[in-house]
Amino acid sequence: MKKQKLCGIFISAVIMAGLLTSCGNKDEGPTAPDDTQPEIQTSAEEEISPKVTVEGTKFMVGDKELWINGVNTPWEYWNDFGGSFDPTFWDSHFSDLHDIGVNAVRVWMNCDSMVSIKLKPSGEVREVTEQHWTDIDQLFEIAEKHQIYLMPTLISFDHCKSGQYKDRWRAVITDETAMKSYVDNYVKPFAERYGDNEWLLGIDLMNEPDWVHENEECGRLPLEDLSKFFANCTAGIHEVNPDTLVTVGMGMIKYNSDAGGSRIQNIVSDEVMTGYAGENACLDFYTPHYYDWMNSSGLGCAFESSPTDYGLDGTKPAFLGEIGTSTPLKDVYQKCYDLGWNGVMMWCSNNGAEHADNWDDIAAATQNMETVAGDKVFPLGKN
Repeated sequence: MKKQKLCGIFISAVIMAGLLTSCGNKDEGPTAPDDTQPEIQTSAEEEISPKVTVEGTKFMVGDKELWINGVNTPWEYWNDFGGSFDPTFWDSHFSDLHDIGVNAVRVWMNCDSMVSIKLKPSGEVREVTEQHWTDIDQLFEIAEKHQIYLMPTLISFDHCKSGQYKDRWRAVITDETAMKSYVDNYVKPFAERYGDNEWLLGIDLMNEPDWVHENEECGRLPLEDLSKFFANCTAGIHEVNPDTLVTVGMGMIKYNSDAGGSRIQNIVSDEVMTGYAGENACLDFYTPHYYDWMNSSGLGCAFESSPTDYGLDGTKPAFLGEIGTSTPLKDVYQKCYDLGWNGVMMWCSNNGAEHADNWDDIAAATQNMETVAGDKVFPLGKN
């Protein structure tokens, strides 16, 4: 609380004391008050939320830029959440990641089958298990503890591969009734539950949907159906919470680019998405994947190109949501930073419950970026 100056009272008291106690001091006036003392501030600085927002082509935390110094920790055992979730592993691993400068992790919420999201034969949702939500709640608590932003990936192309429930998951993408049921009973509840969480980076709708279109074992579903599915999921999330960021982890740049040449079709462009589900259907950022085989296949090298040179439209933040390469990761992360990417998430940080075989390579990259990017890695400081 601000101290009140009692100058007038002080002066009066001094005069009275002089008159009553010492005639020898009667000619000495009262000491002038000292107005040079600093005043105590009236209020503390407002606490800044770690919540991530988008400003143009940048991620922001408050008024500071965020650079994604990330990794994939997709699962420990496969289908962890509602299945084999072990909080001890996630707590320990996130602690180790934080120590080497990692600030964001991509995690698969569902890997395949129907462990947590149970579908009717028609593809409509019958149930989402309570254990699924409980486990994810705990994951977010662990993430907050270690200053790790989460990018949850809801499903993967694996759901549509040959298996007992493949037709049900294919229906979720191709059948409007099943799609609506999935959006209403899983996607929207996910956004309602976690959309305001300060440690949610953004929701990744599906891992590498490219293979659902390209591979026979995944059904070779039409690109138009995939676009419609993503558009309705994105619109559903933004309907529930307009500030929740959304992306799609495209396996290959050719399905996330209008650059022409070997790029075929941008199935998640604003034009395509709004055409299917209105103005709320636009993605908020891009996260294409890159592996070395793509360069030799004519798709270019992501970490040797800027986002626009690689084929993205340059209107949104963009980082590599998955990357596998024989190039030293320290060089990869550094080049991506220099070329204007908003971050990198290498594949992957663990072998089950153990550190990845290339853990030292990962650490060299992420620790270097703590130095290079400065407070863009931990904008609010590293605990």
